[in-house]
Parts: sequence; C-alpha cells; structure tokens
Amino acid sequence: MSTQSSPTATNRTRVTLTITAVIIAVLVIAFFVVSNLYTEVLWYDQLGFLGVLTTQWFAGAAMFLVGFLGMAIPVYVSILVAFRARPVYAKLNSQLDRYQQVIEPLRRLAMIGIPVVLGIFGGVSTATHWPVVLQWLNKTPFGQVDPQFGLDISFYFYDLPLFHGALGFASAVVLISFIGAVATSYLYGALRFNGREVRISRSARIQIAITAAVFIALQAASIWLDQFTTLYSPAQGFLVTGAGYTEANATIPGRAILAGIAALVAVLFIVTAIIGRWRLPIIGTALLLVSGLVVGSLYPWIVERFQVVPSAQTYEAPYIERDIKATREAYGVSDVKEVPYSATSDAAPGALRADAETTANIRILDPAIAPNAFKQLEQFKQYYDFAPHLDVDRYNIDGKTQDTVIAVRELNQAGLGDSQTDYSNTFVYTHGYGVVAAYGNQRSSGGEPVFLESGIPSVGSLGDFEPRVYFGEKSPAYSIVGGAKGSKKIELDYPSGGEKSEQNASTTFTGNGGPKLDNVFKKLIYAIKFQSEQIFLSEAVTDKSQIMYDRDPKERVQKVAPYLTLDNDSYPAIVDGKIVWIVDGYTTGTNYPYSRVGQLSDMIADTYTPKPAFAVDDVNYIRNSVKATVDAYDGKVTLYAWDDKDPVLKTWEKVFPATVKPMSDMDQQLLDHVRYPSDLFKVQRAILGSYHVTDPGSFFSSDDQWVTPEDPVSTTANILQPPYYLTMQVPGTDAPAFTLYSTFIPKASADSTRNVLTGYLAVDSDAGPNYGKLTLLTLPKQTTQPGPGQVQTNFRTNTDVANQLALLQRGETKVELGNLLTLPVGGGLLYVQPVYVQATTGTIYPLLRKVLVSFGDKIAFEDTLNQALDTLFGGDSGANAGDGSVTPTTPTDPTTPTTPTTPTDNAALSKALADYQAAFADRQAAYAANDLVSAAEADDRMVKAIEQAIAASS
Repeated sequence: MSTQSSPTATNRTRVTLTITAVIIAVLVIAFFVVSNLYTEVLWYDQLGFLGVLTTQWFAGAAMFLVGFLGMAIPVYVSILVAFRARPVYAKLNSQLDRYQQVIEPLRRLAMIGIPVVLGIFGGVSTATHWPVVLQWLNKTPFGQVDPQFGLDISFYFYDLPLFHGALGFASAVVLISFIGAVATSYLYGALRFNGREVRISRSARIQIAITAAVFIALQAASIWLDQFTTLYSPAQGFLVTGAGYTEANATIPGRAILAGIAALVAVLFIVTAIIGRWRLPIIGTALLLVSGLVVGSLYPWIVERFQVVPSAQTYEAPYIERDIKATREAYGVSDVKEVPYSATSDAAPGALRADAETTANIRILDPAIAPNAFKQLEQFKQYYDFAPHLDVDRYNIDGKTQDTVIAVRELNQAGLGDSQTDYSNTFVYTHGYGVVAAYGNQRSSGGEPVFLESGIPSVGSLGDFEPRVYFGEKSPAYSIVGGAKGSKKIELDYPSGGEKSEQNASTTFTGNGGPKLDNVFKKLIYAIKFQSEQIFLSEAVTDKSQIMYDRDPKERVQKVAPYLTLDNDSYPAIVDGKIVWIVDGYTTGTNYPYSRVGQLSDMIADTYTPKPAFAVDDVNYIRNSVKATVDAYDGKVTLYAWDDKDPVLKTWEKVFPATVKPMSDMDQQLLDHVRYPSDLFKVQRAILGSYHVTDPGSFFSSDDQWVTPEDPVSTTANILQPPYYLTMQVPGTDAPAFTLYSTFIPKASADSTRNVLTGYLAVDSDAGPNYGKLTLLTLPKQTTQPGPGQVQTNFRTNTDVANQLALLQRGETKVELGNLLTLPVGGGLLYVQPVYVQATTGTIYPLLRKVLVSFGDKIAFEDTLNQALDTLFGGDSGANAGDGSVTPTTPTDPTTPTTPTTPTDNAALSKALADYQAAFADRQAAYAANDLVSAAEADDRMVKAIEQAIAASS
C-alpha cells in the first residue's frame, strides 16, 4: 500500500511545487510591473503633471476594453451561433469525424479561449490609438474649409482618422467572425463539399450571408471615405500632394460609384440570406472587383494620360493654385514679405554708414568652434563639460543689446575616469555649475573669446543667479540629493581652491527636484529601477532624500506634453535669477488638404542636425504652439501657449486641461530671451524654396526653384548650411532685431549647378508685434551675386589668402575656417568668415587670428573684422565692428604663428601655391560629383603643395 501511495504523493508534491513556482513568478513579474508604474506616478506627481499620466492610462485602458470587447464578443457570438445552429443528424465523412473527436474535448475552452486571445490582440491594437479618440472627442474647428468638398479642416484632422480606424477595426472583426463561422459550420456539417457541389444549411446560409453583407457594407463606407483622403494623398499628376484634375474629375467620382456598387452588393447578400440564392451576390462581387479595376484605376489613368498630360498646365492650374495657397498656410509662410533687393557689388568708401548697428553686432565667434576654447579656458575640472555646439542669445549689457554665445558648465562624470564609484556618482557628483558667456562680436588681442560671464563662482555682467545645474543635457541618469537640515553636506558644489586645487565646496539640494525616498518601499522600487543596491542600503539615503532622473530638458517636456514635436536645440537663459532651459514645441499634422507632405527630419537636416537613415516623420502642417521652460535647479517644467490660435493646441488643452499656461503669464525677462526656433525656420525655408512662386504657370514650369546652399565649411558632401542668429536690420524692416536668416541658390538642373544667390530669408526673433514676420529678399535674375559656396572658393583660391592660409598652417598648427555669414548691408551682400588657428599638439584650442570678408568681387583678409571692413571699402567702411578696439598681439610660439609677407619673387613658392589652387579646385569638383576617390587624390596633392610652399618660404 505504501508503494502505491508513494508515486501519488510525489506527483502531488510536484504539482504543488509547480503551482507555487508559477504563482511566485507571476507575483514577481507583477511586482516589477507595478513598481515601474509607481515610479512613473511619483515622477509625474512630483512635477505636478499627474493628470497627464492618468489621462493616458485611463484612455489606453478604456480603448483596450473597447478593442477587447469589440473583438471578443462578435467572434464568440459568431462561433456560438454557428455551433448551436449545426445540423444534429448531419452525415460527416471520416476525416471530419476525426477532427471532431480531437476538438470536442477542448470545444468549450476553445470557444472561450479563441475570442479571448483575439480580444487581447484587438485591445492592444486599439489601446495605442487613444490620441485619435481623445482628439475627436475634444476637437476644435479650424474655421477654414477645403476647396473641394467645403468641409472644415478639422474633419480631416480628427473625424477622418477616427472613422477610418473604426472601419478598419470593424472590418477585421467581421472578417475574423466570418472565418470562425465558416470553420465551425464546416466542422459540424452545416457546410459540406461534395466534388463541385456545395451544400449549406439554412441557418449557416443566413449567418454567412449576413456577415458577408456587413463586411461589404463596411467596405462601401471605407471606399466612400477614400474620396476625402485624396486631398492629402500623393496625386497622379503634377501635384505632389492633393487632388489634381484627374483625382477631382475621375478618382473621386469613381470612388463614389464604387461605394454605391459595394452597398448594392451588400443588399444582394441580405437578399441571399432571405431567399437562398447565391448567384446574385457572387455576380455582384465580381462586378465590384471589375469595377474597382475599371473605375478605380483604368479610367483615371485614361483621363490623366490622354486628357490631362497633353494640356497639363491648363488643366492643373486651378489645383496648383489650391496647392500653393494651402501649403503656404499650413507651414505658416502665407504672410512672408517679399522685398526686391538689387544688391550692388560696388564696395564704395563709407558704404556701411547706414548699417552701423548691424556692423557693430556682426558675430565673429563661431558657436561650433568656440566649445574647445570654452573647455580650455573655463572647464576648470575634468568633471565639467560644455555642449559640442554652443547657443546664440542676446543680453542687455550696459543698456545695449549684445549678441552672446552662451553655454552651461555641465557635469560630466565620465571625466572622473577610474576614480568613479557608485557612491560618488550617486551622491557627490550631482550637478554642474554656472554658465559661461562670451561677446559674439569681440575677441581678445590674443584671439581668445572675451567673456562677459565666467569663472567659478560665476562673475560677470549677467547679474546674480542660482548657478547649480541639476537638470541639463548632460546630466547623469540619476542622482540622490537633499538631506535633513543641519546634516553634513556631501554634494560637490565647485572647486573652491581653483583649477589646480583639490579643495572643494559642498552643498545640499534644498529645492523640490524629484520624488522623495521617504519609505522603504520607494527605496526598494528605485533600487530595482536603476539596478543599484546603494539606493536601498546606503546610509546617505534618508527620509529627506530626493531622487532625480529623466533630467534632460527635452525629455521632461516630452513626457508632460506627449503631443508635441520638440525642436532639436534647447538653449539656456538667465531669467529672474535662475538658469532655465527654453524648449520650443510644435503641433504637427499630416492631413491638411492640399498641403505638400514633407519629412520633418529631412527638412531640418544640416551641419548641426544629422539626417536619419530612415525618415518616418511626415508632416504637412506645423505650428510653434508651445514654448516651455525647464528650471536647471529643480527641474520644474512650465508650458506656455505661444500660438493660442492653433486649433490643434486648443484640442490638446481640452484633453490635458490646466497644463498649459497662457502667454500672458510669461515674464518679461523670459520674453527677452525667446527666439524663433531654428527647426521651424528650416522647414519654412525648405517650403519657400518652391513656394515663393505663387503664379500657377510659373510653378508648373519649375523655372524658379531654389534650394539652401551646402555648408561651404563642411567636409561632408551634400550637407546644408544651417541658419544663423544675428542682430541686424534686414532691408524692408523698420529697426534692427535679433534675426534668424538663411540664403537660397538656384536648384541644380541635370546639366548645371550655379552657386549664385537668388534669395535671402530672414525672420524677426524678438518677442513683440514683429515676432515671426518673415522677410524674403529676392535678387534680380539679370545680375549675379556669388553664393556662399562660390565665395568660399574665391577665398581659398585667392592668391594672397591662399599664401597666408598656407603659412598659418606651417609647423604644428592647423587652420579652421569658421561659419560663413551673409549680411545684406551697404546695398549689397557682405560675407564674413572668422579664421582660427589651433595647435595640433600640446595645449589645443582655437584662437581667432584672422577675418575674411567679401563684397561683390572684392576680398579682404585682416587681423580684425574692423580692419578687414576698412580695407574692403576703400580705407573707411563708414562703421565700426565690435573688435575695433583690439590690437592683435604678434604670436611668437608655434601654436600662434605669425603671418609673414609673401615674397613676390619666389618662383618655387608661386608654383606651389598654383598647384595648391588647382588641386583645391579639383577637390571641389570631385565632391560635387560625389567622386570620393578623386577627392582623396586631390587632398594628397594639396598636402604636397603646402609642404612645397613651406619649404620654398623657409
């Protein structure tokens, strides 16, 4: 008896252990899931945006439930009806008998399990579409109608996506229900095949016919809605987006006809359910398929090929006009002010007298080259760092607006090297310290930046402000800060003993910057989240401790405003005694009727913003609707409605109420540092390259298309020149303003590329009545003004410039050309480019040694911008540049070489320079042809020519 009971007991023990293990595993997984969700709750709650999280969760859960029930119930009912209506005494073949024997024991489980599993998939699918539903429930009219159907634009943004989504989901449900009904009917004998004969029971016929009718009716509704999608879909004819002549006169009517045919076929299936004849719906379905080919594809092709193409300009003109108007409106360029600008090439003395304020603010400090100088002069310790590209802003210094290159001194724990520990990374090295700012238009006598705010602690012209940076673009993944009052300070504040001293000042965070670790459970869940036992075990964690994470300004704004597309460049500003990050947010759409669809990441790609391998961010509507700030000390996020007329933002404000403040709440100091966002400007310049043309005939002929020029200082081919911020007075405006500008050249044709200037786009970036006003200077076609690429080539191939550049690179130094700026001053176009010299060994950082300028066909190359302008304009430009008081020092060490006079009777040197110029020209041509092999060969020849020039001049 004991022998028999032993195996039974063992089996029971195994079952018990298995069940226990499963329960424990489920509990562990549930704990991890709940812990992660709870940390999200704590993060949003501390920031004051818990409603944003809960709204998403509740909306997602509700949509999951709708999807689950919407899929599971119809599938279950369909299978159940087919099973209960099965013939009781049906004669089945042996194969079906075997199927039933296998399935019957699992029938009840399958009838419930299959709908449940499918319901879960349906729920997951619908849960992700909560934004579509919430926008539809809270939609705001645009107050504008489309030109084809006369419907408000909101129909295309909110109604159409919801209707299409609902029809698509319903079609999937009905199709799966149909398959379930057919399979069940076949398995239980209601549907039988005997050779070519098909036998179907009355109940199965009714169920299958009605299900088919519902499916076809849904397709009829979908085809009807497809009429409206033509207004933001690719066109067959000339238009890139929207309904052209063929779509308006063939495709749209054809879809209406197809929808009617489909509705008729659905009725025929209902008739079949009643009278039992399948011939009519089968013929109707065949007719629908044939009609789809003829009416939906063949007829529009015939209209396009034989009616439109022979006289395309005439037929497409009204639709091109729609496209131009809609695109300019959707991208915010409908009010661009076009100013004819007949640029002179005569560099007459005193020509800049009327542009004295613009000239005084010309920026010679390149924010892309300056970081190395900032690091060398203002980093102080290896655990500090600056961004690889600095930001340009403006500050009021001594009553004058001053363009400023500014950077935050952020924490870089990687700089600690091997001295890093979990404890120091978590509790000691928690924040950066201060900002460094330099005059954009000045340089020291030695070529270094002239700082207006520098040092640790920070001193300068920006006043008193909280210098600690706990939230920044380079902040650690997490830090634990704070402590009880009177407790020991352990957070490193700044090196109080100077650069070479290890004496440090410490602090304790006193703000509200993260969730509090005031109980064991919170410590445990964060230890799990960040996989660090220090959080749970360390004595440094007290009930007053706070944990900071998700610290990048853009990441914080994105989490509290998930509906926004953020600008790539968040920038710091000193506002009301604080360092704040300013982040621009966009509302976008892809369904604006007739507006050209573009890929956002492609349109904003340039030297500073890389182009992704695959762009999937289509847009055809964009507004800078929100400006957000993130406090660098406590991470507080504030959203302001910058474009309170944007209907998309109004809709989201209804979805997430009380999360966006009105623009009237913005402090004046904050308004002083608002600027026009660069990504929006780059999108608009891409659109205006074609859509500056408003005449349909000219637009159709594409005879005046423009593009942004390639960056002349970039070593990578096909990289566009970025726009630049400058304080200047653009022709056609009333006063100088902080301006963002870019230039245009003709779009290359198949057989020619001309790098001549055709347009100059600028936008006012100062908050006020003129903010966002676009000015487009259009240059006459009869004359040619060199574009940035041509000017850069002129600089490099000019004999005097080439001589001096070659000599500046002798020894252990190299020359780096700064950003090439274009300014519409003196009645023409002035090009300014700083030239930096940098050592290749030892202490390496760039020094501004020379400035290149060009006006018309004249070039000057001097130690300062002020000297260069005077030289360029016949000895007196009529205005002073910002570096007018600088007397450059004469460098004597190899890192700061002199600029000796080039001998005029040295034949070997002349030949070497001529070889260099020829090699450089070949290199430019090779890059233009994307011939990298020839480019490399030309590089080798340039190097050899420089070596020969150095040898000849020594």
